[in-house]
Amino acid sequence: MSKQSIFGRISTLIRANVNALIDQAEDPQKMIDQLIRDYTNNIAEAESAIAETIGQLRLLERDTAEDRTAAAEWGNKAIAASRKGDELRAAGDAAGADKFDNLAKVAIQRQVQTENEIKAVEPQITQQQQVVDKLKGGLDGMKQKLTQLKAKQSELASRAKLAEAQNKVHDAVKSIDVMDPTSELGRFEEKVRRQEALAAGKAELAASSLDAQFESLEDIGELTEVEARLAALKSGNAGALEA
Repeated sequence: MSKQSIFGRISTLIRANVNALIDQAEDPQKMIDQLIRDYTNNIAEAESAIAETIGQLRLLERDTAEDRTAAAEWGNKAIAASRKGDELRAAGDAAGADKFDNLAKVAIQRQVQTENEIKAVEPQITQQQQVVDKLKGGLDGMKQKLTQLKAKQSELASRAKLAEAQNKVHDAVKSIDVMDPTSELGRFEEKVRRQEALAAGKAELAASSLDAQFESLEDIGELTEVEARLAALKSGNAGALEA
Protein backbone atom coordinates (compact mmCIF):
# COMPACT_ATOMS: atom_id res chain seq x y z
CA MET A 1 0.00 0.00 0.00
CA SER A 2 1.30 3.45 -0.97
CA LYS A 3 2.18 6.06 1.61
CA GLN A 4 -0.41 8.40 0.12
CA SER A 5 -3.12 5.76 0.55
CA ILE A 6 -2.08 5.11 4.15
CA PHE A 7 -2.00 8.85 4.84
CA GLY A 8 -5.52 9.14 3.41
CA ARG A 9 -6.78 6.38 5.68
CA ILE A 10 -5.05 7.98 8.65
CA SER A 11 -6.72 11.31 7.89
CA THR A 12 -10.11 9.60 7.59
CA LEU A 13 -9.73 7.77 10.89
CA ILE A 14 -8.56 10.90 12.71
CA ARG A 15 -11.53 12.90 11.45
CA ALA A 16 -13.98 10.13 12.33
CA ASN A 17 -16.38 11.04 15.13
CA VAL A 18 -16.07 7.83 17.10
CA ASN A 19 -18.53 8.98 19.76
CA ALA A 20 -21.22 9.55 17.13
CA LEU A 21 -20.49 6.16 15.57
CA ILE A 22 -20.81 4.48 18.95
CA ASP A 23 -24.01 6.35 19.88
CA GLN A 24 -25.66 5.48 16.56
CA ALA A 25 -24.63 1.83 16.67
CA GLU A 26 -27.23 -0.83 17.39
CA ASP A 27 -24.66 -2.63 19.54
CA PRO A 28 -22.19 -0.03 20.93
CA GLN A 29 -19.92 -2.70 22.41
CA LYS A 30 -19.49 -4.47 19.05
CA MET A 31 -18.90 -1.13 17.34
CA ILE A 32 -16.15 -0.21 19.82
CA ASP A 33 -14.53 -3.63 19.40
CA GLN A 34 -14.54 -3.20 15.60
CA LEU A 35 -13.15 0.36 15.80
CA ILE A 36 -10.37 -0.81 18.12
CA ARG A 37 -9.43 -3.51 15.61
CA ASP A 38 -9.50 -1.00 12.73
CA TYR A 39 -7.36 1.55 14.53
CA THR A 40 -4.93 -1.09 15.79
CA ASN A 41 -4.44 -2.52 12.27
CA ASN A 42 -4.04 0.91 10.68
CA ILE A 43 -1.59 2.01 13.36
CA ALA A 44 0.54 -1.04 12.59
CA GLU A 45 0.44 -0.20 8.85
CA ALA A 46 1.22 3.44 9.54
CA GLU A 47 4.19 2.53 11.73
CA SER A 48 5.52 0.29 8.97
CA ALA A 49 5.08 3.03 6.36
CA ILE A 50 6.72 5.61 8.61
CA ALA A 51 9.66 3.30 9.30
CA GLU A 52 10.11 2.75 5.56
CA THR A 53 9.85 6.47 4.81
CA ILE A 54 12.29 7.36 7.56
CA GLY A 55 14.68 4.73 6.25
CA GLN A 56 14.54 6.25 2.76
CA LEU A 57 14.99 9.72 4.22
CA ARG A 58 18.02 8.71 6.24
CA LEU A 59 19.51 6.99 3.18
CA LEU A 60 19.10 10.19 1.13
CA GLU A 61 20.59 12.24 3.96
CA ARG A 62 23.55 9.87 4.24
CA ASP A 63 24.11 9.91 0.47
CA THR A 64 23.87 13.70 0.46
CA ALA A 65 26.35 13.96 3.31
CA GLU A 66 28.74 11.71 1.40
CA ASP A 67 28.25 13.86 -1.72
CA ARG A 68 29.05 17.00 0.26
CA THR A 69 32.21 15.36 1.52
CA ALA A 70 33.09 14.31 -2.04
CA ALA A 71 32.41 17.82 -3.37
CA ALA A 72 34.68 19.30 -0.72
CA GLU A 73 37.39 16.75 -1.58
CA TRP A 74 37.12 17.58 -5.29
CA GLY A 75 37.43 21.23 -4.38
CA ASN A 76 40.58 20.55 -2.36
CA LYS A 77 42.00 18.50 -5.25
CA ALA A 78 41.27 21.37 -7.65
CA ILE A 79 43.09 23.80 -5.33
CA ALA A 80 46.07 21.44 -4.98
CA ALA A 81 46.30 20.83 -8.73
CA SER A 82 45.98 24.56 -9.48
CA ARG A 83 48.76 25.41 -7.01
CA LYS A 84 51.02 22.74 -8.47
CA GLY A 85 50.38 24.14 -11.94
CA ASP A 86 51.27 27.64 -10.76
CA GLU A 87 54.52 26.35 -9.26
CA LEU A 88 55.50 24.55 -12.46
CA ARG A 89 54.58 27.56 -14.57
CA ALA A 90 56.69 29.78 -12.35
CA ALA A 91 59.52 27.29 -12.79
CA GLY A 92 59.24 27.53 -16.55
CA ASP A 93 57.57 24.11 -17.02
CA ALA A 94 54.60 25.15 -19.14
CA ALA A 95 53.71 21.61 -20.17
CA GLY A 96 53.66 20.41 -16.56
CA ALA A 97 51.65 23.48 -15.54
CA ASP A 98 49.05 22.82 -18.23
CA LYS A 99 48.75 19.22 -17.07
CA PHE A 100 47.95 20.18 -13.49
CA ASP A 101 45.69 23.00 -14.59
CA ASN A 102 43.73 20.43 -16.60
CA LEU A 103 43.54 18.21 -13.51
CA ALA A 104 42.25 21.18 -11.56
CA LYS A 105 39.54 21.66 -14.20
CA VAL A 106 38.54 18.01 -13.99
CA ALA A 107 38.34 18.25 -10.21
CA ILE A 108 36.22 21.40 -10.48
CA GLN A 109 33.91 19.66 -12.96
CA ARG A 110 33.47 16.74 -10.57
CA GLN A 111 32.83 19.19 -7.74
CA VAL A 112 30.17 21.04 -9.75
CA GLN A 113 28.55 17.77 -10.83
CA THR A 114 28.38 16.54 -7.23
CA GLU A 115 26.99 19.87 -5.98
CA ASN A 116 24.28 19.69 -8.68
CA GLU A 117 23.37 16.19 -7.52
CA ILE A 118 23.09 17.52 -3.97
CA LYS A 119 20.81 20.34 -5.13
CA ALA A 120 18.61 17.85 -7.00
CA VAL A 121 18.25 15.62 -3.95
CA GLU A 122 17.58 18.37 -1.38
CA PRO A 123 13.91 18.87 -2.46
CA GLN A 124 13.36 15.12 -2.14
CA ILE A 125 14.79 15.22 1.37
CA THR A 126 12.48 18.11 2.26
CA GLN A 127 9.49 16.30 0.79
CA GLN A 128 10.31 13.06 2.56
CA GLN A 129 10.70 14.93 5.84
CA GLN A 130 7.27 16.50 5.36
CA VAL A 131 5.75 13.08 4.68
CA VAL A 132 7.39 11.69 7.80
CA ASP A 133 6.09 14.58 9.90
CA LYS A 134 2.55 14.15 8.56
CA LEU A 135 2.59 10.41 9.10
CA LYS A 136 3.95 10.84 12.62
CA GLY A 137 1.27 13.41 13.40
CA GLY A 138 -1.43 11.13 12.00
CA LEU A 139 -0.02 8.19 13.92
CA ASP A 140 -0.14 10.16 17.17
CA GLY A 141 -3.74 11.16 16.40
CA MET A 142 -4.77 7.56 15.78
CA LYS A 143 -3.06 6.42 18.98
CA GLN A 144 -4.98 9.06 20.92
CA LYS A 145 -8.24 7.89 19.35
CA LEU A 146 -7.34 4.30 20.17
CA THR A 147 -6.69 5.29 23.79
CA GLN A 148 -10.10 7.00 23.90
CA LEU A 149 -11.76 3.93 22.42
CA LYS A 150 -10.16 1.62 24.97
CA ALA A 151 -11.26 3.96 27.75
CA LYS A 152 -14.79 3.97 26.29
CA GLN A 153 -14.67 0.18 26.08
CA SER A 154 -13.73 -0.03 29.77
CA GLU A 155 -16.44 2.48 30.64
CA LEU A 156 -19.13 0.50 28.82
CA ALA A 157 -17.94 -2.73 30.41
CA SER A 158 -18.16 -1.12 33.87
CA ARG A 159 -21.59 0.30 33.12
CA ALA A 160 -22.78 -3.08 31.89
CA LYS A 161 -21.56 -4.75 35.10
CA LEU A 162 -23.19 -2.02 37.20
CA ALA A 163 -26.47 -2.38 35.32
CA GLU A 164 -26.34 -6.15 35.82
CA ALA A 165 -25.70 -5.70 39.54
CA GLN A 166 -28.54 -3.18 39.82
CA ASN A 167 -30.90 -5.56 38.05
CA LYS A 168 -29.94 -8.34 40.44
CA VAL A 169 -30.59 -6.06 43.41
CA HIS A 170 -33.91 -4.99 41.91
CA ASP A 171 -34.93 -8.61 41.35
CA ALA A 172 -33.90 -9.50 44.89
CA VAL A 173 -35.89 -6.61 46.35
CA LYS A 174 -38.84 -7.47 44.15
CA SER A 175 -38.76 -11.07 45.36
CA ILE A 176 -39.37 -9.91 48.98
CA ASP A 177 -41.90 -7.18 48.18
CA VAL A 178 -44.98 -8.20 50.20
CA MET A 179 -47.14 -5.73 48.26
CA ASP A 180 -46.24 -7.35 44.94
CA PRO A 181 -48.47 -10.41 44.35
CA THR A 182 -45.90 -11.77 41.86
CA SER A 183 -43.05 -11.78 44.38
CA GLU A 184 -41.91 -14.94 46.11
CA LEU A 185 -43.09 -13.70 49.52
CA GLY A 186 -46.32 -12.46 47.99
CA ARG A 187 -47.00 -15.85 46.44
CA PHE A 188 -46.16 -17.57 49.74
CA GLU A 189 -48.50 -15.25 51.64
CA GLU A 190 -51.26 -15.96 49.15
CA LYS A 191 -50.69 -19.69 49.64
CA VAL A 192 -50.96 -19.27 53.42
CA ARG A 193 -54.15 -17.25 53.01
CA ARG A 194 -55.65 -20.00 50.87
CA GLN A 195 -54.69 -22.59 53.49
CA GLU A 196 -56.22 -20.43 56.23
CA ALA A 197 -59.39 -20.04 54.20
CA LEU A 198 -59.53 -23.81 53.66
CA ALA A 199 -59.11 -24.42 57.39
CA ALA A 200 -61.85 -21.88 58.15
CA GLY A 201 -64.10 -23.57 55.62
CA LYS A 202 -63.51 -26.97 57.16
CA ALA A 203 -64.15 -25.56 60.64
CA GLU A 204 -67.37 -23.95 59.46
CA LEU A 205 -68.42 -27.14 57.78
CA ALA A 206 -67.65 -29.12 60.93
CA ALA A 207 -69.63 -26.66 63.06
CA SER A 208 -72.57 -26.87 60.71
CA SER A 209 -72.51 -30.64 60.90
CA LEU A 210 -72.45 -30.54 64.71
CA ASP A 211 -75.40 -28.13 64.86
CA ALA A 212 -77.34 -30.43 62.59
CA GLN A 213 -76.64 -33.34 64.91
CA PHE A 214 -77.94 -31.40 67.91
CA GLU A 215 -81.01 -30.34 65.99
CA SER A 216 -81.72 -33.95 65.14
CA LEU A 217 -81.40 -34.82 68.83
CA GLU A 218 -83.95 -32.14 69.72
CA ASP A 219 -86.30 -33.49 67.09
CA ILE A 220 -85.92 -36.97 68.48
CA GLY A 221 -86.67 -35.64 71.99
CA GLU A 222 -89.83 -33.94 70.81
CA LEU A 223 -91.08 -37.09 69.09
CA THR A 224 -90.37 -39.16 72.15
CA GLU A 225 -92.46 -36.84 74.35
CA VAL A 226 -95.31 -36.88 71.86
CA GLU A 227 -95.34 -40.66 71.82
CA ALA A 228 -95.28 -40.79 75.63
CA ARG A 229 -98.29 -38.50 75.92
CA LEU A 230 -100.12 -40.44 73.29
CA ALA A 231 -99.53 -43.63 75.22
CA ALA A 232 -100.79 -42.00 78.42
CA LEU A 233 -103.87 -40.77 76.62
CA LYS A 234 -104.66 -44.20 75.37
CA SER A 235 -104.25 -45.68 78.83
CA GLY A 236 -106.65 -43.06 80.28
CA ASN A 237 -103.99 -41.46 82.41
CA ALA A 238 -105.04 -37.81 82.00
CA GLY A 239 -102.83 -36.71 84.79
CA ALA A 240 -99.87 -37.82 82.78
CA LEU A 241 -100.99 -35.51 79.96
CA GLU A 242 -101.16 -32.49 82.32
CA ALA A 243 -97.71 -33.25 83.70
